[in-house]
Amino acid sequence: MTLVAVDFGIDQALEKLGIKDINNGTSTGSDYFSSGEIIESFSPVDGALIGKVKSTSQNDYEKVIETASKAFHTWRLKPAPQRGEIVRQFGDKLRELKEPLGKLVSYEMGKSYQEGLGEVQEMIDICDFAVGLSRQLHGLTMHSERPGHRMYEQYHSLGIVGIISAFNFPVAVWAWNTALAWICGDVCVWKPSEKTPLCGIACQNIAAEVFKANGLPEGISCLINGNYSVGEMMTNDNRVPLISATGSIRMGKIVAQAVAARLGKSLLELGGNNAIIVTPDADIKMTVIGAVFGAVGTAGQRCTSTRRLIIHESIYEQVKDSVVTAYKQLRIGNPLDENNHVGPLIDTDAVAMYKKALEQVVAEGGNLIMEGGVLDGEGYESGCYVYPAIAEAENNYEIVQHETFAPILYLIKYSGDVQNGIKFQNGVVQGLSSAIMTNNLREAENFLSVAGSDCGIANVNIGTSGAEIGGAFGGEKETGGGRESGSDAWKVYMRRQTNTINYTAELPLAQGIKFDL
Repeated sequence: MTLVAVDFGIDQALEKLGIKDINNGTSTGSDYFSSGEIIESFSPVDGALIGKVKSTSQNDYEKVIETASKAFHTWRLKPAPQRGEIVRQFGDKLRELKEPLGKLVSYEMGKSYQEGLGEVQEMIDICDFAVGLSRQLHGLTMHSERPGHRMYEQYHSLGIVGIISAFNFPVAVWAWNTALAWICGDVCVWKPSEKTPLCGIACQNIAAEVFKANGLPEGISCLINGNYSVGEMMTNDNRVPLISATGSIRMGKIVAQAVAARLGKSLLELGGNNAIIVTPDADIKMTVIGAVFGAVGTAGQRCTSTRRLIIHESIYEQVKDSVVTAYKQLRIGNPLDENNHVGPLIDTDAVAMYKKALEQVVAEGGNLIMEGGVLDGEGYESGCYVYPAIAEAENNYEIVQHETFAPILYLIKYSGDVQNGIKFQNGVVQGLSSAIMTNNLREAENFLSVAGSDCGIANVNIGTSGAEIGGAFGGEKETGGGRESGSDAWKVYMRRQTNTINYTAELPLAQGIKFDL
């Protein structure tokens, strides 16, 4: 890998993260090897080339899988609490390196430095959760219908877990999967986004250091880099029983079909088209805070970003004016400057998508009340900075039905009772995150009822963006149905086994069947 010196202390951060001038991009733990094509990582902050990484070739991949398979046979035999101790050490190492890793996340991806630090904190939090969970990987006991028999369920390690992550959370989503997979006794092969390869290398360095210090084999944590073709190596590989993929709906459908064709397991975290319903009983101040952060945080590049604000007609103008006023106060610029609210989009392709969406909403009859546009001049040389835009629109517009990974907020008016707002909220193919702003108990309970939000996440008086580690994260419909992080999400990383023990001297059959010899 070739590094390029940059400002903002990124070079010091890279040094602390162990990223040196070496050829890497594929790793089985402590060593690096790659022979594929060059991946260039440009920062959307200033357009600078941060580094060049070689992608993973087919031969590289075979070595990774071979090493991971060998490591699995050792790792799975360690008692789960001992595996938890390794995860604890990994979490402590993240605490030590939180600042440089958060800075790298901010610089390579473009999110604010505070959000970068917050993402690393999510990694630390899932490690803490996993450590506790390592002593609670429990099954069930049940009564047998046959005398002198005992039945129970237990969970066993699954094997190699393939992780495909997206650029918008270049480290946290990997950790959500990896921390749980590790305490379950699995080993992981990770393909980070080709748009943020250095974040992947940094995390692999940290993990490799912990495993090496504990005398554990390389291969428990593996890294591969490249485009979709590298991901296809895993999705089509029978040696990888579980693929956890985060990304677009289009990508998820391709992964799901490939994995299903070989009867593997997939955990999908795909697109969101998230809405906040604002009822006449809403607290307007809270609504504005939740809606604005949800819409412009990470420059609208979160899967949980607020895309639609569904407002009751009786307060529509008031809410619209308040949101517009708040948008006029936003500061757009270098995300490493903590005075700024909004950083850049990931690249100029994302900018083109943003511009096309604004053109389409107008073509369909929408009204731009905050027109948006691309910033230029000093400080915006990368061409990736855009103004957050607001458009009055109808829920059935084609562009509104799709997820645009950019800071575009659609204002949609509803009339009548809260069920009409819920109908709009549910009227898209995505089903990730949703929220309602109301102080009316009946409205809140209706929203959370079986006839309410059809999303995997439904919040009251909280925005759509963000989630706590303790709860399972994921969505329904074309969001994929996967669940990561808290609750019982750990079960997807293990195989379930039902056991029956006969402690008598006879062999009675179930359901009273007679089979005498």
